[in-house]
Amino acid sequence: MTTKQEWIEKDLKYVWHPDTQHKQYEGKDFKPTIIEKGEGIYLYDIDGNKYIDGVSSWWVNTLGHSNPKLNKVLTQQAEKIEHVLLADFTHKPAIELAEKLVKLAGEPFSKVFYSDDGSTAVEVAIKMAYQYWYQKGKPEKKHFVSMTDSYHGDTLGSVSVGGIDIYKEIFKPLVFETLKVCAPYCYRCPKNCKQNECNIDCIKDVELLFEKRHNEIAAIIVEPLVQGAAGMRVYPKEYLTRLRALCDKFDILLIDDEVAMAFGRTGKYFAFEHANIKPDIFCVAKGITAGYIPLAATITTDKIYNEFYDDFSKLKTFYHGHSFTGNPVACAIAVENLKIMEEENIIENLQPKIEFFKNEIQKLKDLKHVGDVRHIGMIGAVELVKDKLTKEPYPFEQRIGHQVFKTAMELGAILRPIGNVIYFMPPLIINEIELEKLLKIAYDSIKSVTE
Repeated sequence: MTTKQEWIEKDLKYVWHPDTQHKQYEGKDFKPTIIEKGEGIYLYDIDGNKYIDGVSSWWVNTLGHSNPKLNKVLTQQAEKIEHVLLADFTHKPAIELAEKLVKLAGEPFSKVFYSDDGSTAVEVAIKMAYQYWYQKGKPEKKHFVSMTDSYHGDTLGSVSVGGIDIYKEIFKPLVFETLKVCAPYCYRCPKNCKQNECNIDCIKDVELLFEKRHNEIAAIIVEPLVQGAAGMRVYPKEYLTRLRALCDKFDILLIDDEVAMAFGRTGKYFAFEHANIKPDIFCVAKGITAGYIPLAATITTDKIYNEFYDDFSKLKTFYHGHSFTGNPVACAIAVENLKIMEEENIIENLQPKIEFFKNEIQKLKDLKHVGDVRHIGMIGAVELVKDKLTKEPYPFEQRIGHQVFKTAMELGAILRPIGNVIYFMPPLIINEIELEKLLKIAYDSIKSVTE
């Protein structure tokens, strides 16, 4: 029988973990945690210890682990057909899911293009926007605008429109140039505005750029309301409202990267609903299958689609496709996920939990080294600082956030940080007692490490 230590040794010998410096495991007690099973909001390791999954296993799990209804659909669909190509073929789950997504998003959305994950959904959106303008007779509209400190995935196209140096700097020779605008970062406002008392002055960067170069800009891509990998930076919905107006004024497409925010994370199905706008193209992944199987979709309108519709000889076809595009098992699970959300009134039932979360997370402000507390929907974050008065950050090398993560694991919660930002994105099914426990573990862990 293979022991726990043997499993860890095999892991470190054969598995290359994402976003991980493996040298941290050399000669230390800290090693990868072997997870055996999941149930509800909890994950259980090989020793039987259980942890609240405070980050939804990288933001994907929405309805809890090992959901009986989703388990059943997974098995039933696999027994029918596990996969079939989606070029010249189709299947009921792909059709049903596309219909549900279009109806959820509302007019003017009409078409769903499937892919594998968030990065590939963004790649599709970028290529779609570029080819749209090319076939519309405006090939000069080829540049893309994105925010500073944005994150849109790890493939080269999505890295190109990203704005976080740690993911991008080394690959600069491989990516295409993009135009950057100042991101709204209310805690450390680049315009020196007072938090919650500004006139969204950061949008002026966008307006000035659009005025100057709109004839050569194809699209702007944004993370709606929350810049996730930047540290769960929440910004005002008015920014999106004004951005939509600017895109309309200057004839520029708005691409909305809803990969992390869709399906209830912000308290609505899609984050753009808060701003009462509609993008031209938006991307979904992660929560679309409640964390079961990789699946993504890029959703758009007839306005975009019609520029690709022509005689075969005109070569206007969108030549893009992945082997597992529209996988039947993944689509069937996504359909069931949306049925559960509707039948169990998941979004409606979130509202009192959101209010409870909003109030409870404020208690972390009392900690000596919590500089900022951010919240929207079922997402929360605290930014740890060395000096609360000056907002001086902790040195990168100290890995304060990682120390809090390790301490929280000992207390029974997974709170894998983003730098020195401790964030919360639990499964939507978490109840108020469990949420209070998660926040208490965070409070105790932060206090233990920083004080």
